[in-house]
Amino acid sequence: MTVYDDSLKLHEKLHGKISVEVKQKIESREDLSLMYTPGVAQPCKEIYNDYKKSFTLTSRGNLVAVITDGTAVLGLGDIGPSAAMPVMEGKCALFKEFGDVDAFPICIDSKDTNEIINTIKLISKSFGGINLEDIAAPRCFEIEKRLSEVCDIPVFHDDQHGTAVVVAAALLNAIKVTNKTMGNLRIVINGAGAAGIAIANLLNDMSFGEIIMCDKDGILSCDVEYQNYAHNEIAKKTNPSCLHGLLQDAMNGADVVIGVSRPRVISKAMVASMNNGIVFAMANPEPEILPLEAAEAGAAVIGTGRSDYANQINNVLVFPGIFKGALAVRAKVISKEMKIAAAYSIASMVSDEELTKDYIIPSALCKDVADRVAIAVGRVAIETGNTY
Repeated sequence: MTVYDDSLKLHEKLHGKISVEVKQKIESREDLSLMYTPGVAQPCKEIYNDYKKSFTLTSRGNLVAVITDGTAVLGLGDIGPSAAMPVMEGKCALFKEFGDVDAFPICIDSKDTNEIINTIKLISKSFGGINLEDIAAPRCFEIEKRLSEVCDIPVFHDDQHGTAVVVAAALLNAIKVTNKTMGNLRIVINGAGAAGIAIANLLNDMSFGEIIMCDKDGILSCDVEYQNYAHNEIAKKTNPSCLHGLLQDAMNGADVVIGVSRPRVISKAMVASMNNGIVFAMANPEPEILPLEAAEAGAAVIGTGRSDYANQINNVLVFPGIFKGALAVRAKVISKEMKIAAAYSIASMVSDEELTKDYIIPSALCKDVADRVAIAVGRVAIETGNTY
């Protein structure tokens, strides 16, 4: 029996991973009149007169929509909205279990960008936040950007920003272990999709150092015109020396390599060419290079996306706390400043005394992280005037 077999049996037994919970039992006529008609008319009138009360008189204030079109699900690709439902349910379960944030899965049967945006806009008044999930690049960039402009609740594409925040948190501690200097790093990111581009943008915002982006064809450079507009934009923000070549050329002498790409694309020789390298090989289920191979090649710190190796770099450390904090203060957007605060907050969960090459980031199962992140991002949202 494999984990896949066991998971299928569990899903067959549960008939889904989430359910609706009623907060107050309805056992008498009085209960019925308070929970529903006629009493429910009063909160309706209150909300009609003061829209903000929709966040305090209904579940909306602690409710996130987890939305996908099913076009980029895990490593499975475009499997459609119905087949994406188990992942969306799982995400909702993590929201509740780790952040005590209620979440509801919504799978949209469309690949039309305008139709997806309009659908989400039209249902947004039922929720306190929107978590976009498993939407293929580059469409995901436009969908998030335009929704943030038309919705009055925070919109967050976790595949982009959750990944970026947790990588930044891990990197903050990895450079401590290796005695590297913030601002002087040479960082290679392999994989120029949604996650890779978001990582590059956040690490740039945090001034980690020089960043070189690679896709399957090699280094992205600002003097090349790409068909993918997102590649053109990120090429202008990275690779200041305008290097050309393949992944192995980018990694030669680099301090950090971050893989959000495909299995087995990083060799031991590439790692050996690095400068006391920090290797985050995050492709799932099989990483760009196995941790044992990276260690044998001289990697100083190694992280993956998997739970069976040290230093699991997992988004579950990010999205429950980010949304918990944003909902608590009614943040307008999940800003750059909030993401940076989240990264530093997660990194701080590992004390200097605890910090080792095999422990640079809290366990994905640590349920204290969400509260710490929520406090940090909520404070920053208030300080920067990013609340209603």
